[in-house]
Amino acid sequence: MSNKLIDAKALDITEKVVDIRRVVKVVKGGRNFRFAALVVVGDENGHVGMGTGKAMEVPDAIKKAIDNAKKNLIKVPMVGTTVPHEVVGHFGAGRVLIMPAAEGTGVIAGGPVRAILELAGFKDVRAKSLGSNNARNMVNATLEGLKNLKRAEDIAALRGKKVEDLLG
Repeated sequence: MSNKLIDAKALDITEKVVDIRRVVKVVKGGRNFRFAALVVVGDENGHVGMGTGKAMEVPDAIKKAIDNAKKNLIKVPMVGTTVPHEVVGHFGAGRVLIMPAAEGTGVIAGGPVRAILELAGFKDVRAKSLGSNNARNMVNATLEGLKNLKRAEDIAALRGKKVEDLLG
């Protein structure tokens, strides 16, 4: 939507850890182990963000990831409990197809995509991962798709028309 910064302190944020990995740096004296965390945050009311963090201990990595995610919040357009229209998000080899669903359907999505859609506040939505099943690529592809969503009112306003004129 817009590039305005969203104040995370004003929102009631929930966080969900999507992925924790042990990463290794091989040095002369042996191996240095660290933990990399991928976290999704959202207020379940149209705001969602993703962040990563790396530290020597798991809790520190998660805390860093949460702080990073709060800085990367985006506003997502919603129509009732679902998405306004079908969209495909691309990131690297990851492709995620997000489709609207009838009320009562629930969130039909796998793994990392489900975490984002639930924290964004969608109750009825379908999603399908079409490319990579790498958690980070799937999360980024989903966020890319959500950024490309537009409501009919927004398109009508851009074109200087009424919603009825667009829909025919």
